Amino acid sequence: MDDANDYVALHAVLIHGGFSAAARRVGLPKATLSKRVARLEERLGVRLLERSTRNVRPTEVGRQIFEQAQAIVAGLGAAAAVAASAQAEPNGVLRVGSPQGLIHGMLAEILPDFLRLHPRICLHLEEMNRPADLVRDRIDVALRARYEVEAGAHLVVRQFCREAGVLAAAPAYLAELGTLPLLQDIPRLPTLAMAHETIWNLVDRSGECRQIEVAPRLLSTNVELLRMATEAGLGIALLPQHVCRPGFQSGTLVRILPELATAEGTIYADFSSRRGLTPAIRALIDYLAETIPRTTSPV
Repeated sequence: MDDANDYVALHAVLIHGGFSAAARRVGLPKATLSKRVARLEERLGVRLLERSTRNVRPTEVGRQIFEQAQAIVAGLGAAAAVAASAQAEPNGVLRVGSPQGLIHGMLAEILPDFLRLHPRICLHLEEMNRPADLVRDRIDVALRARYEVEAGAHLVVRQFCREAGVLAAAPAYLAELGTLPLLQDIPRLPTLAMAHETIWNLVDRSGECRQIEVAPRLLSTNVELLRMATEAGLGIALLPQHVCRPGFQSGTLVRILPELATAEGTIYADFSSRRGLTPAIRALIDYLAETIPRTTSPV
């Protein structure tokens, strides 16, 4: 393989108009530059420079090789910039798209500490309840929650955890019932559900599927509203585990039928490999990989 330094030497000589000027600018002896250019000519089997006592100019083939050398120098500079950026303190604007269901009870809990850890990052968090197009939507990182991980071309996927939906109710509501409800009781009890959900598909610990038909008294796409309504004692809800977890910890919610849950989905992030992993993106991804599993772990 040709030594890239020889092409860099040729580039320096032609850019700066001679060996002496190039030696002063790049900080190498004139003899070293001359040797590298001569070695390149010998290896390629062509004459690259026409030399005189006063100036140096490229031959026709030398001009074409010089154009290639420019690309090599630019590539080396870009590589150095990437390496320097990787060592830099995370900074700048970081645009993140997330479903509304992950913002409440998860990102709202963990992102303030991320911003305290990285004071030079400005975070723009946008609620996106549709698949994000990173280029069109000008998003650096798209968070997703799916039963199946979906990755488009040129995207990198980082999986954080798997999570199920669980059944929850308020202690006061259960006290009114006078007994813990059984599976067969739920269709006749007041329920709270995500919009358009009239069938709850649950799985028991043996892997057997249980299907429950419900007639919700409250339907909403807003999981925070559903959580608050559940804590207010309005009925039984099927909610993501991370949404219920604070209530389970504080005692404002109780998990019912704990042997049942939905099939697990995956919480993950998409980001573009073409843009490069900036320090800010790397810091966020690493932070989410550490903290998201804690917000979904069983209480």
